[in-house]
Amino acid sequence: MAEDKNRVCPVELAGGLDSIVRRWLQNPKKILEPFLREGMTALDVGCGPGFFSIEMAKLVGKNGGVISADLQEGMLQKLRDKISGTILEDRIRLVKCDTDRIPVADKVDFILTFYMVHEVPDKERFFEQLRKILNENGKLLIVEPKLFHVSKSEFSETLGVAERKGFTAGAGPKLGLSWSAVLT
Repeated sequence: MAEDKNRVCPVELAGGLDSIVRRWLQNPKKILEPFLREGMTALDVGCGPGFFSIEMAKLVGKNGGVISADLQEGMLQKLRDKISGTILEDRIRLVKCDTDRIPVADKVDFILTFYMVHEVPDKERFFEQLRKILNENGKLLIVEPKLFHVSKSEFSETLGVAERKGFTAGAGPKLGLSWSAVLT
């Protein structure tokens, strides 16, 4: 069972990550608007086909930027295709991650980890890296799926790992069928 939790969503199923139904259930603007402002720099870890990255780029505006990071080149290509030739192309930088490394040297104001932390095999190293990337006053929004994926105790354990790496966990937004927390 734990092995399944570490499997990433295959590129072939990316359409389900960017559907009208998902947009209705998990409205990116509604979720992200409280955290992002014009001019900020944000990191979308496990960005997939860009469901949240595109809205992040709109919210940070022309003076801000988004780093969209994913393990799979195929997911990054889907996002690249979506933004090609648009004003968002200059705001979104695509970064290919390794299984144990997020190659981002920039400091960011906001990090989003949506439905992906349960797939990370080494959470200690993961949160250590995010702590180094996040600005001193920045925020990290972690959202994990309840059904069939992450139990309440598993989510609490994940937050415990984050706190051991220097984060303070607070309540996140109420999202259906999801656990959430804001880490500072």
